[in-house]
Amino acid sequence: MSAPALDLDAARTALRSACGEVSDAGPGDAVDGVPPALVARPGSTAEVAEVLRAAAAAGLTVVPRGNGTKIAWGRPPERVDLVVDLSRMAAVQDHAAGDLIVDVQAGTPLAAVQDAVDGAGQHLALDDPVGGSSVGGVLAANVSGPRRLLRGSARDLLIGVTLVRADGVVAKAGGRVVKNVAGYDLGKLVIGSLGTLGVVTEAVFRLHPRAAAARVISVPFDRPEEAQRLVQQILHAQLVPAALEVEQPHEGSGTVALLLEGIEAAVEARTSAARALLGAAAVVADGLPEWMQRFPWVGAARATGLKATFRLSGLARVLATARRAAADAGIRLDVRGSAGTGVLYAAMPGDAPAAAVARVVDALRAECGALGGAVVVVDAPAEVKATVDVWGPVPAIDLMRRVKQQFDPERRLAPGRFAGGI
Repeated sequence: MSAPALDLDAARTALRSACGEVSDAGPGDAVDGVPPALVARPGSTAEVAEVLRAAAAAGLTVVPRGNGTKIAWGRPPERVDLVVDLSRMAAVQDHAAGDLIVDVQAGTPLAAVQDAVDGAGQHLALDDPVGGSSVGGVLAANVSGPRRLLRGSARDLLIGVTLVRADGVVAKAGGRVVKNVAGYDLGKLVIGSLGTLGVVTEAVFRLHPRAAAARVISVPFDRPEEAQRLVQQILHAQLVPAALEVEQPHEGSGTVALLLEGIEAAVEARTSAARALLGAAAVVADGLPEWMQRFPWVGAARATGLKATFRLSGLARVLATARRAAADAGIRLDVRGSAGTGVLYAAMPGDAPAAAVARVVDALRAECGALGGAVVVVDAPAEVKATVDVWGPVPAIDLMRRVKQQFDPERRLAPGRFAGGI
């Protein structure tokens, strides 16, 4: 998209009439290295709608932002004129404890949602493996963690959503009733779209009772085939794990770990059964190990992070390919993720040569593709993103482009950030 001449003074005035809080962007407002001109901070869905109407009238491209923890995911946008910062929209609007429902604004930190429902003995079964995520950011990036195995991902927990289209029109889908399916597909569409279809402003989730007890049973393994055998044993043993994770560091032994949650007596019984199944090497702990709580690249200096998906039967093949490809490329590769759902995350150092990273990505894409999955470069240094196709092959790309055309025909929302340059 070529950048037309913009009257930023006029745009600034119009935006201030829309929400009041508008400022010039600073270096910290860049979106994956692309500097915006302005930042607007609306405080309600109505103000977001006014902001987007003003932006459309002024010809501004827009990128929504929550806490900014995933602002560099995907590809750099072609252009950013305006960042719509949702940090003022951070209210838990309603918690219907009897119905196991919570209604929140998109800028609400996920941790604040958990705090709000904790007093009723409930929780939102979404992990935050990035740390500091807002609700809108979790939905936009389709973030999930260990508990995805038992409770599902955001697509399974979201029952209502409010978003604002690029033209400022407010759209709502679903509602506060778990069985209400009217417009439900709209929520599924925006999850994982990185802000390219609309600005999510409010969300309604189903909750679950908080577990009274939890245990983690960990078992080491030396070879990928051992990891797959352990995972299959656990899945077929009717232990009903809340999570089943695998870690394969760049060197040394790996770990398979299962999380058991529930009432104390049931957890104790299943823990005993798990120890009997897994043998003397099994270690029991009360809390989640650190590696289960964060993506492997979190905390590293702009490391390359990958997400790999595949059929469960291919776990050993993917782990073996990861280790072999990294050794051949001469770089470090740490892998961890949900062995029970066929979703693994991997990290390579930020200073790894882009060409070497590309070789590892190509090898993993070939293996995961043969297993019905894919590999996406979630985040990476600029040199890697310039070398590697971040999204890889996308079979449904023509359909995705048609959806983008329907929602944002002028390509004003995060243009180029998503797959296929959407």
